Amino acid sequence: MSNFAVEASDIVKDYLYYLQTVKGRSPQTVDEYFNDLRTFFRFIKTKRGLVPSSVEFGDIPVDDVDFDLISSVTLTDAYEFMNYLLRVRKNDKSARARKTTSIKSFYKYLTDKKGLFTESPLRQLERPNAREKNPLPKYLTLEQSIELLNAVDGKFKERDYCILTFFLNCGMRLAELVAMDYTDIRSDNTAQIIGKGSKKRIIYLNDACMTAYKAYMAVRPVDGVRADDKYALFLSSRNKRISRENVQKLVYKYLEKIGLDSQGYSVHKLRHTAATLMYQHGNVDIRVLKDVLGHENLSTTEIYTHLDSSQIENAAKSNPLSHIKPKGNK
Repeated sequence: MSNFAVEASDIVKDYLYYLQTVKGRSPQTVDEYFNDLRTFFRFIKTKRGLVPSSVEFGDIPVDDVDFDLISSVTLTDAYEFMNYLLRVRKNDKSARARKTTSIKSFYKYLTDKKGLFTESPLRQLERPNAREKNPLPKYLTLEQSIELLNAVDGKFKERDYCILTFFLNCGMRLAELVAMDYTDIRSDNTAQIIGKGSKKRIIYLNDACMTAYKAYMAVRPVDGVRADDKYALFLSSRNKRISRENVQKLVYKYLEKIGLDSQGYSVHKLRHTAATLMYQHGNVDIRVLKDVLGHENLSTTEIYTHLDSSQIENAAKSNPLSHIKPKGNK
């Protein structure tokens, strides 16, 4: 069962079910829309003084978000939210652009499909330019990746180490990792995961992954696990399927521990790291890397061919004309 089925108010649920059943959006995409709307309305409730200051932002309920609150939102509120995402949550352009799309789409639905507004109050909300021309993804070096793994400790160290190992070795998306069941992992050291658009693909779990997986499964709770989550691979401290937010928090915790918390790194950067390390150090063919990452188009994967300046330098040096000099020069 999706989080929004429990946490969202009726008016938000209607929109999310519309996305899933009418528009055909994947469950992962619908969950992303809900996460964006939940963050937005938590911000609005905080701005309106509707929650005690003692309540943590991540604990603010949104099951009471009604039309009165929704209709009170102004364009100024939306831009203040974007500023909050930039300055407080350190969201990059891509994340802010996605949240803008989620919010505008919700209000457009209430206007065009439900007839609750004559005109959407956020019609003029501008979407940040999500992509620079030919952006280069940020990634950890091999040394930083090893340092990150070595930083793992604490009560849930086997689980946390396994999560980081899967990210860094398999290039998985956050949603893919959270959705994994331990029954997805097969005896031939492969696993079936569900990617964007509910597309299934097979990934190979190398020795590091299998060693980390076996160490975690040896301590993974069995008793007290919620019935709906009994097959979930990664469990939270409450013995239910771990949430995306919890995975993000633990990744940030270890990144902070090695001094990378404020340098633009994130969970998704671990996916970039896996792809870059495979390409730079493993000499993986770009077409194979496309399948590993679950990219729809090869052009998406080709960005990793632009990351390694040493490869470009070596290519130039390998040119048979690289040693030819003008006559008279030795």
